[in-house]
Amino acid sequence: MRNLIVLGAQWGDEGKGKIVDLFSERFDIVARYQGGHNAGHTVRIGDQKFILKLIPSGILRGRQAVIGNGLVIDPAALLTEIETLENAGVQVDGRLWISNRAHVLFPSHRVMEKMSEGRPGRVSIGTTSRGIGPCYEDKTGRRGVRIADLLDQDTFRARYDALVEEKETIAQALGIDEKLDLAHIRDEYEAFAARIRPMVRDTARLLNDAIAGGQSVMFEGAQGTMLDIDHGSYPFVTSSSASAGGACTGTGVPPTRIQGVIGVSKAYVTRVGGGPFPTEALEAMGDEDRNSGNEFDSVSGRLRRCGCFDVPLLRYTAMIN
Repeated sequence: MRNLIVLGAQWGDEGKGKIVDLFSERFDIVARYQGGHNAGHTVRIGDQKFILKLIPSGILRGRQAVIGNGLVIDPAALLTEIETLENAGVQVDGRLWISNRAHVLFPSHRVMEKMSEGRPGRVSIGTTSRGIGPCYEDKTGRRGVRIADLLDQDTFRARYDALVEEKETIAQALGIDEKLDLAHIRDEYEAFAARIRPMVRDTARLLNDAIAGGQSVMFEGAQGTMLDIDHGSYPFVTSSSASAGGACTGTGVPPTRIQGVIGVSKAYVTRVGGGPFPTEALEAMGDEDRNSGNEFDSVSGRLRRCGCFDVPLLRYTAMIN
């Protein structure tokens, strides 16, 4: 199979990063298609441990890496990740490409998410409070700022000013006291734009041209199918399409170009955050699984809830994907 999707068949944390790392040398390009820096893939190569939150893990094997249009990107987190890889001797320059249609995440998104999660009477979803959900809300509400907008100063300033004005109004109405230096943030993001500009491309065209030219692509999902915004355990889900369909909408590659899907699961089930978990092992058994499997989230450090292998769940996710 020349073009393949690798995704999580449970609630995430199944070991997708290891599978992507195992297969990546067989592909020319590895493309991430959804999520943000709220999800991470942990890969060990020799004595080195890498936790990648935005950059596809194929870059560790010298593959071309694409951050697709389906992602929301915190430029500060992305640049920190790039610097970490470069300091470890991983070549990023000329290998990492960022979609001009991906959306930009701002500090105000984090403030809004913390407010939403902590609001009295709201059932907590158990998010990472990194602003992912509010950024996707702005995308869907057609008021978001895309990478292409960030790179054009006049467009960026107009869209940024309109966005933060709306966020300030909401914050005042809800009694949020946290103040942000909005002018400083705008200047900071313009500096981020200058640094990422050489990596920005129309990645839908890049990927489709590569496939037409005979190159192979592995599509890397984040989280798991049961966290998919449409098909997961709603409302205890993420804000993007973590199932196979997300690979098409999140990269611009049509389904007719994709030959297969690998769903990764492990011998027991884990999930982070709130929500239903039919096979959850409580008390001593859950603690034993958690400690023996080192079940702590690679991004947030939160403990993972553990439970028994769930066959009906896998039947469902196999059907969806």
